[in-house]
Amino acid sequence: MAEGEIVKEYGREGLAVIWKPKKCIHSEVCVKTLPEVYKPDKKPWIHAGNASVESLVEQIDRCPSGALSYRLTKQDKELKSKNKSMSQKVEVTPNGPLMVHGEIEIKMVDGSTETKKRTTAFCRCGASDNKPFCDGGHRKIEFEDS
Repeated sequence: MAEGEIVKEYGREGLAVIWKPKKCIHSEVCVKTLPEVYKPDKKPWIHAGNASVESLVEQIDRCPSGALSYRLTKQDKELKSKNKSMSQKVEVTPNGPLMVHGEIEIKMVDGSTETKKRTTAFCRCGASDNKPFCDGGHRKIEFEDS
């Protein structure tokens, strides 16, 4: 964990939802997918008990920034194997990032590699301070597809 990084956990039986607010790009995938769980106007804003473990895992795996992650508190082999079999898909979002869905390995400029096992948002506007990943900078520069 990076120094000074805020990490919050919201538990329920079988799963802990982990939220790293500094990574969030406010894509609203969480709120739109499970509005009964994610309530940004309330504190706490995550109510993990309002959805099944499987629904939470499916939604969290679609978080484009990685701000949301999870830890299974009970071994659930079916969920783990389901996530491993995810195929890759690339989606260009209007006026936003390039979304890559599925497990991928990324080779960085310095030669290091990073494996992502969920949806990952890649910057395509050039404004991100976290390249190659999107940090929501496209909103600040009012990026539009040409």
